[in-house]
Amino acid sequence: MELRKINPEDAKSQWEYTTALPADENGLTNPYCGVTYEEYLENVLPVLMSYEHPVNMPDWFVPETYYYLWDGDLLVGEFRIRHYLTEALRNGAGHIGYSIRRDVRGKGYGTAGLRLTIEMARQIIPEDEIYLRVNKDNIASQKVMLNNGAYVAGEDESHLFMRVAK
Repeated sequence: MELRKINPEDAKSQWEYTTALPADENGLTNPYCGVTYEEYLENVLPVLMSYEHPVNMPDWFVPETYYYLWDGDLLVGEFRIRHYLTEALRNGAGHIGYSIRRDVRGKGYGTAGLRLTIEMARQIIPEDEIYLRVNKDNIASQKVMLNNGAYVAGEDESHLFMRVAK
């Protein structure tokens, strides 16, 4: 299993993955659902890659790096690391967002991918803990986070706020 940063060489697989994701699933938003391959190459890929070292972004924007989880030649998941937290992220989405292809869920990819992403995040983020948020009804993601050493640090009406020691 391998975590690869978003890149032009894997564009076709990344596009297939991205456009197949719903616009919003379990709190992970995807404004690129259904874009054409040409739109992805010309507009989406350059924008997503630029998020790692953003230029001319709004004050609330934080750098974010996209990674994809590969099992051999099969792209099975997407993981996003936000490089630091604003107050809104601290009380919201946190450092890491992720998704796993629907047809391979329940096979350990979430746990393996989050483990690799946490290793990467430990080298990127300045905070003492890695912040995660999960919907209360998303039991599978809760287990993935707990399997990676997370604990429940708080909750609101619909989310659990999880933390992993850096």
